[in-house]
Amino acid sequence: MPAAAADLVVIVSSKNPVAALRTEQVADIFLGQVGHFPDGGNAIALDQAVGSAQRDEFYVKVTAKSPALVKAYWSKMIFTGRGQPPREAPSSTAIRKLVADNPALIGYIDRSALDSSVKPVLMLH
Repeated sequence: MPAAAADLVVIVSSKNPVAALRTEQVADIFLGQVGHFPDGGNAIALDQAVGSAQRDEFYVKVTAKSPALVKAYWSKMIFTGRGQPPREAPSSTAIRKLVADNPALIGYIDRSALDSSVKPVLMLH
């Protein structure tokens, strides 16, 4: 992990009723194990771009998987027909805008990109 790594926050739309999530719940959503929030609402994960420092840091902190292990996991899930990886967006700003407009989306961004259109449900240090 780079020395200059920023704090990441997992976010949902400010319109989403979920107030907080545990690390395990976030991991289950991003690994395609669960497709809903604890309140029963649909949960659709949104990833940073492959190879981005934020994505690598997120998966290490939330799933304890390296980028290579995440890639292998999704290759297996796709091959066995058990799931598809999350859609990707190019930046924290793009993810924030998409999540703000859709209460079903969940993403992660640099803490510095937070604004009132989204709310943090998990802080990753």
